[in-house]
Amino acid sequence: MINPGEYNFTLFQGADWDRTFTITQASTALNLTGYSAAMQIRTAADSTAYLLSLTNGSGITLGGTAGTVAVAITAAQSSAISAGSYAYDLELTAGAGSVTRLLQGAVNVSGNVTR
Repeated sequence: MINPGEYNFTLFQGADWDRTFTITQASTALNLTGYSAAMQIRTAADSTAYLLSLTNGSGITLGGTAGTVAVAITAAQSSAISAGSYAYDLELTAGAGSVTRLLQGAVNVSGNVTR
């Protein structure tokens, strides 16, 4: 078991956002072939409804042997989230169903002025 990394970020409402993370183990890229990933943003960690949900092929791209996890939020998706502070996490699931939380933290959505 690994402890998730803490990564807080700002999402600018009405703008695209993307980040690529490289997952390593003992300084070597983890082979993510056969894995899946999911990320959700919620008003709070214990909230039942999510504001945004991303999965493989729908906002998340796994880089196989390179060990990369690319996350992309479109301008349309960020526009649909009201300005404020929210919680998120990013989880990785192995082919056998073992789930690891890679990242967690706060998302601050900065309101859009130009529309």
